[in-house]
Amino acid sequence: MSFLEPVTLTGRHVILEPLGYEHHDGLVAAARDGELWQLWYTSVPTPDGMAAEMDRRLAMQEQGSMLPFTTRLIDPATGGPGRIIGMTTYCNIDAVTPRVEIGYTWNAASVHGTGTNPDSKLLLLGHAFTTLGCVAVEFRTHWLNHQSREAIARLGAKQDGVLRSHSRTGDGVLRDTAVFSILEHEWPMVRNGLEHRLAKHA
Repeated sequence: MSFLEPVTLTGRHVILEPLGYEHHDGLVAAARDGELWQLWYTSVPTPDGMAAEMDRRLAMQEQGSMLPFTTRLIDPATGGPGRIIGMTTYCNIDAVTPRVEIGYTWNAASVHGTGTNPDSKLLLLGHAFTTLGCVAVEFRTHWLNHQSREAIARLGAKQDGVLRSHSRTGDGVLRDTAVFSILEHEWPMVRNGLEHRLAKHA
């Protein structure tokens, strides 16, 4: 068994399922909710590019460098899986240390501010620290994406630094990448903060 095996994680508002091709149409509908691919600071696939993005993520899973999830709402009527609202991953996987990054995350515009994102982060962080035994979990974002940087800081993550001219965006522009992390001993306080935020959406 490898360090990271596909797993389904269930929270209060969302279910994270291992990414599969059966999710394609639901992911396209989620991306159309807000036309997220048009936001300059994210890398949400276009409807026509969704299959290729799924291929990319699943290929990285085969290589052991990513574990991709599809994010679903919990159906309030049944308590089971509801509509698909986005994607997230474990990436930059270091099985020796061990540590992971949570990244490549996007959710449909209509669920922003409803508790789905903190619920997803609570699931992923909890699994990383409690089950996988990670000593740190990392987050990365575009230096100019102030909204994302503020959201990561609200989690309780601390900024480690900035990787200047770190990578190129889809249009070829060099980007600076802000790197944040949460350490194992910080997890209980971060967990309490996330649970407090989720209580507001009960």
